[in-house]
Amino acid sequence: MAISKNKVVQFHYILKDQEGKELENTYEDEVITYLHGHDNVLQGLEEALEGKDAGDKFDITLPPEKAFGLRQEDSVKRISKKYLKHAGRYQVGDAIPVKSEQGVQVVTVLKIGHSMVDVDINHPYAGQTLTFALEVVSLRDAEKAEIDHGHVHGPGGHHH
Repeated sequence: MAISKNKVVQFHYILKDQEGKELENTYEDEVITYLHGHDNVLQGLEEALEGKDAGDKFDITLPPEKAFGLRQEDSVKRISKKYLKHAGRYQVGDAIPVKSEQGVQVVTVLKIGHSMVDVDINHPYAGQTLTFALEVVSLRDAEKAEIDHGHVHGPGGHHH
């Protein structure tokens, strides 16, 4: 069985920047689970995983356009501290999750004032060419409810 639309896929990855510095490693956490063909992972990862099978291991290098996008220089926003959990613990340079109209997005703290925080809404990896070392752990056919909802249910997925 190969990865194609409406398959539930589990995979691990090690993410490195252009200099080979490790940025993320899911082997230290938990496997990534997603519904293929429903824009639930980066476009470049979904394209690279298409047609692969459980047990496949491979590396893929993605340009910014296929990963976290190009940096948008006009993307500094000012947010009231009252909207940020743990605002007093943040430091300049921290990547923090913020709820927005597009869902939760990761932003970078640029400046901390008395009542406001300036953040860069570009993803911390925006503008970077990234290499993923991927390992497909398992795959299965999605259930009808998962296809209808556009995401995986249960362990590793969404819980209603």
